[in-house]
Amino acid sequence: MKPALPFSCSQALSSRTCVRCSGTLVRFGFFFRKNQRIQRYRCKACGACISDAFFDPFYRFRIRNLANVFFHLFCSGLSQRRMSLILALNPKTVVRHFLLIANLADQHLDWENQRLQVVTEMQFDDMESFIHTKCKPVSLTLAVENKTRRILGVAVASMPAKGLLAKIARRRYGKRVDQRKQVRRALFAKIRPIVHPRARIQSDMNPHYTEDVKEFFPQAFHEVFKGRRGCVVGQGELKRGGYDPLFSLNHTAAMIRANVNRLFRRTWNTSKRMDRLELHVRLYALYHNSILIQ
Repeated sequence: MKPALPFSCSQALSSRTCVRCSGTLVRFGFFFRKNQRIQRYRCKACGACISDAFFDPFYRFRIRNLANVFFHLFCSGLSQRRMSLILALNPKTVVRHFLLIANLADQHLDWENQRLQVVTEMQFDDMESFIHTKCKPVSLTLAVENKTRRILGVAVASMPAKGLLAKIARRRYGKRVDQRKQVRRALFAKIRPIVHPRARIQSDMNPHYTEDVKEFFPQAFHEVFKGRRGCVVGQGELKRGGYDPLFSLNHTAAMIRANVNRLFRRTWNTSKRMDRLELHVRLYALYHNSILIQ
């Protein structure tokens, strides 16, 4: 599947208006690209010529047939450097494809969520990772539909270091802003239209969750559960013991850890920028919803 926006080329040309001067477009021949016929257009007002390829997200890319390959590789635990080695490409080419595909996937994920049925059971929690060093931790707020394990939304926020690293982090990088509450509230505001007003919302016993749930979902039933230890060292998402009431959330978080190389527990593939980490996780969210859980 080639990730694309719901805004297609046919919709862009249905109005027959020029993108430069809003003049009327008329057909102006065509050209072939690898046995593919592409229609050309000419503006009556300014004389500018465009084609259907102009509205392709991969317009002017020298390599346009690797979008589907990259879509799978970015969500299969490979690093960008390893992809460039396997495909014999320049690392800059991999980065360009990642940024374009991830931005398209982010918008397509929102469009897909709006088309589906209203969610009646939701689970959410925060995952933790870091940027460049463990002295710069970040929090990933993840919202999942119960039973189907469909990812409704994910957001990344900076947070201060804690434990034994807190003092070292403050000395090296100064005081770190805590954005977890702000980002969590922004995520709730974004997914509120697709969550039923009287939905059943489940989370752990984090004391900061109750206030945010009451503000954005005042009529919902918020159920909390006590957190438990992980089943295996390095896999904190999957809990040991018997029945796990937050299984859908924990299993989805474990799959993210296993398929996004930036989030591996023991790895040197660390993120250098928080916005790139968020793009990568949202790219995986579309892959998870459209391919893995279908």
